[in-house]
Amino acid sequence: MAGTDKRKQSLYFPEEMLKEIQEEANRQDRSLSWVVQQAWKIARDRIKSFPAVNDVTGDERQDPREEGRS
Repeated sequence: MAGTDKRKQSLYFPEEMLKEIQEEANRQDRSLSWVVQQAWKIARDRIKSFPAVNDVTGDERQDPREEGRS
C-alpha cells in the first residue's frame, strides 16, 4: 500500500482570507492545510463546473438577447 504523498506546495491567499482560514483552523484545532483540503473536497464539483478560460468563445460572450438582431 502506497504512503500519502506529502509534497510541499506554496499557495498564496489574500490576507483577509488567510486570516479567516487561520481563525477557523484554530477554532477546530486543525492545521491550515487540513482546513484547505476539506474546503477543496467540499467545493471541487462546483469549481469543476466553471468553464475554463479557453472554453469561452466569442459567440458565448455575446448577450443572448442580441441574437437575431441586425
